[in-house]
Amino acid sequence: MAEEIEAPGGALDGPTPGPGGRPAPALVLLDKAIGLQAPLVQRNIARARQRNPEATPAEVIRTLERMYISALASTGAAVGGAAAAPAVGTGIALALSAGEAFSSLELSTLFVLSVAEVHGIRLDEVERRRTLVMGILLGQSGSATIGRVAERTGKHWGHQLVSKVPAATLLRINSVLGKDFVTKYGTKQGVIVLGRVAPFGIGAVIGGGANATLAALAVRAARRAFGPPPESWPGPTVVFPPDPGTRRD
Repeated sequence: MAEEIEAPGGALDGPTPGPGGRPAPALVLLDKAIGLQAPLVQRNIARARQRNPEATPAEVIRTLERMYISALASTGAAVGGAAAAPAVGTGIALALSAGEAFSSLELSTLFVLSVAEVHGIRLDEVERRRTLVMGILLGQSGSATIGRVAERTGKHWGHQLVSKVPAATLLRINSVLGKDFVTKYGTKQGVIVLGRVAPFGIGAVIGGGANATLAALAVRAARRAFGPPPESWPGPTVVFPPDPGTRRD
């Protein structure tokens, strides 16, 4: 079993415990997505800047938004179409859709952390990354929870996570957000998973359309959480060379 490491201020670098002391599977998947995607943030931003290295933060954020919505919609449509193929049984279709739900969570996590980086918000503690990702994916209810528990975040709460919200408060926030994430976000994904196994190719339409809708909601929530983009880059950005398989249309 992975060892839990206590972060500064008392925050634990482990999933928020659920009923019975064990984290819910959805929260375990969330932490897995954060762990996998956090190291890829700089490369994701570099990809958004490939066509225009002189792009402003606002332009890069718009590109990140388009990349995110397109990737999420394409993934949902592809899995929905495969699940609806006549040769694919329901069990395999559900397995494909469940795997795609985790991929969607990874894409969402990468998007949120990338936008935070462009805003100059570097979240080194896992607990703060959890708050940011869950708060944005839960939309208005996530923002309301953070504001209610923290009591001082202000309008654009994403900027307050670095210095103004102590670790003990983060634990309380994430305890509430974790329950909402399991019930609300998990329920949305569950409905989408079932919709993707619909026959006659309907699953592709449901999968792509539903994913695009969820992505658009996350984009709006991120804009509310971070506020207007900075006018200039807040610090030096590490620019990686493009991936060998990346197309430059």
